[in-house]
Amino acid sequence: MTSKRAMKREAGGVKKDISSLRSTLDYLESEGELIYTDKEVDPEVEFIGVQKHLDGGAPLLFENVKGYPNGRLTCNLFATDERVSRLFGVDDSRKFKFKAVEALHHPIPPKVVTDAPCQEVVIDRDVNVWRVVPMVSHTRKDPGRTLGGGNTLVTGKYFWGGTHISYNRMNFRGPNFASFQISPGSHTDMIATEWYRKEPIPMTINMGVPPACTLLAGAGFMYMVLHKGCDELGVAGAAQGYPVEIVKAKTVDAYAIAEAEYVIEGYVDTTQKIWESPLAEQDQKQGIHPFHPEWAGYMGKAYRTYKFTATAITHRRHKPIYHGLGVHTFDDHYIDVMMREAMFYELADRISPGLCVDTHIPMSMTDWGGVIFQIKKRRQRDEGLQKNILTAALASSLGMRMAIAVDTDIDLYSVEDVMWALVTRVNPPFDVQTVCAGGFGQTFQPAERSSAGERDWTQTNIRFSGGLAIDATVPFRYRDAFERPPYAVSEVDLGKFFTPEQIAKAKKTQTEYAKFFSRTGY
Repeated sequence: MTSKRAMKREAGGVKKDISSLRSTLDYLESEGELIYTDKEVDPEVEFIGVQKHLDGGAPLLFENVKGYPNGRLTCNLFATDERVSRLFGVDDSRKFKFKAVEALHHPIPPKVVTDAPCQEVVIDRDVNVWRVVPMVSHTRKDPGRTLGGGNTLVTGKYFWGGTHISYNRMNFRGPNFASFQISPGSHTDMIATEWYRKEPIPMTINMGVPPACTLLAGAGFMYMVLHKGCDELGVAGAAQGYPVEIVKAKTVDAYAIAEAEYVIEGYVDTTQKIWESPLAEQDQKQGIHPFHPEWAGYMGKAYRTYKFTATAITHRRHKPIYHGLGVHTFDDHYIDVMMREAMFYELADRISPGLCVDTHIPMSMTDWGGVIFQIKKRRQRDEGLQKNILTAALASSLGMRMAIAVDTDIDLYSVEDVMWALVTRVNPPFDVQTVCAGGFGQTFQPAERSSAGERDWTQTNIRFSGGLAIDATVPFRYRDAFERPPYAVSEVDLGKFFTPEQIAKAKKTQTEYAKFFSRTGY
C-alpha cells in the first residue's frame, strides 16, 4: 500500500458517497473492501482475464494501465448484489427491488449544472479516442479492444422529452468514428427509428458514472414499465436519494453526466453504416465473425451498424477511471438484473396487485433471458392470474426465453428448490406454454440462429422460437396435497447435545440447499 492509501485506511470513517464512481471506490477502500494494485495491467485481454479469475469477488482498481499513464481501470464493483444493495442503504439484497420500485414511482429529475468534473479536460480538436480511453478486449477472438463500458445518454426532444441511458457496444474503427450496436426493440432502437434519415442524433457516451446511473443503463427491455420518454436519470436519482447532475455537452446538443470520469460527445448518423470488425467487412457477412462475448454467455457476432462520430472527449484531470465491464460476469449480471427484477415485480403488480410477492433473475437465466416470479394465491379466484403474468413478461421483454412462477414455500433464490418445484408441481399439458413463437426475438440468443437458414444471422432474418411460460405453482384447490413436511427444527435445541464447536463442525459440509432445509424444516 502506498503511504497515502495507508493513511486513508488508518484514518477510516470515510463517509459513504455514491454520487460518483471514485467516491464510491474511496468509501469501499475505507471499509477494507477495495483491492488495488499498482502493477501494470494490459487492457488487451489481461485485465478481463484477471476479472474472470476473481469473478463475483471484491472490487478491483488498477492504478497502472499499459499505454495510459493518466488512466485507471476498475471492475467487480457490482459483482455481488449484497454489496450493491448496501451501497444504496438496503441491508438485505433481496429487498433492493422494493426500493427500486419506489424509485420508479417517484423519480427525482436530474439537475443541470454549469461546472462539472467530467469537463476538467476538453479535447475538441484532433479527437482520437484510442489515445485517451483505455478500452479493453475480452478474448483473443475479439476484433481488438472495444468500448463496452460506455453509457449512452440521450435527452430532450430526441427521447420524447425524457432521459435515456443505456449500454451500446462500440468498436472505434478509426480515431473518431465507431460502430454503434443497437439491440432491436430497445429504447435506443426506438430513438433511431424515430429519427431515421431525418437528422443526426446527438448523444454522449459516459464512462465511470455514479452507480445508480450504471444500474439504470443495464435495465433494458422492460418498456411496459420504463416507457419511451420516461426519465431514467430521474429513477436513478430517486434510487440514490438526490438528483443526478448533468452538464451541457461542449460540441453537441446533448447532456453529459457531470460526475462521469470520461465522456465522448458525438452523434449517430442513421444514413451511414459501418462494420463492427475488419473480418466482417472483408467478407460482407453479418452474424458470422466473432465480436466480444455477449450476455447470453456465448461469443457475440459482428454486424453492420449505424456510424457514431465523436466530436469531443472530456474527462477528469486526475487519473480518470474506466469501468472495463467484462460481459457475462457477475459484475455485468447484477448491473443488468437488479432494476429488471424491480420492473418485473411492478409489471406483475399492475396485472394483479399483491399477487406477486417477489422476483428473481439468477445468473443461469443470463440477465435478459428469464425471470422467476413468486406468487401468493389468496383465494380460488386468483387461480390463473400467474399465467397472465408469465405471458405478459415474455411478450413484453423481447426475446426472453423463460418465465417461471413458484409458490411462497419455494426458495426462488435456490435454483435447486426451483427445480424441485418444476419436477413435482408442473402438469405439462396445462402448465407449460410457448409464448410469442414466430414473434420478435434477439439475435444475441444462438438458439434463434437456425431460423435464419442460409441468410445472414440478423434481426430481419430470424423469427423468435418462443419463450417458455412454466407455472410451477400449486393449484389453490389442491394445496393440501402439496404440503411440505414440517420437521420440528424449531423445537430442537442442538446445544443440548453438542458444543458450539461440534455444531459448527457438523454444519461445515452442508450445502446451501441443505442449509435451506435446516433453516425451514422442510
